[in-house]
Amino acid sequence: MPDFRISVNASRSGPIQDGRFARAARDYCDDLQYAVARHGEDLVRQRLATVLRHPTGYYQSRISVDRGRGGYVVSDGGVVYGPWLEGTGSRNSPVTRFPGYATFRRTKALVDRDANRISRELLDRYQSRGLLR
Repeated sequence: MPDFRISVNASRSGPIQDGRFARAARDYCDDLQYAVARHGEDLVRQRLATVLRHPTGYYQSRISVDRGRGGYVVSDGGVVYGPWLEGTGSRNSPVTRFPGYATFRRTKALVDRDANRISRELLDRYQSRGLLR
């Protein structure tokens, strides 16, 4: 039986080896979370503009995107009457006639629907700059 020997020399180089791909992927994930949260913030503001009967501007000014433990969060900044406006407070119906606007709860479904579109658009931008291929 004849013997044969195979010898392979390999060198590692490129974006995966030097960490550029990992950085770009991490940046993409962070940018994606922020973009989806900003979209949610915009939708909440739009809905509040249509449902609030006597807006003073204070509640709308408190809507913001904040970094949380698991990513970005759209919140009302802890406004005391926020749960009442949302309809989750202890003073909503049946205690009073006001059921709340359910702004954040209704907006979540819209954000979930649009998240794939936002991710594709952001990925296209990253790919056009040569960051992710």
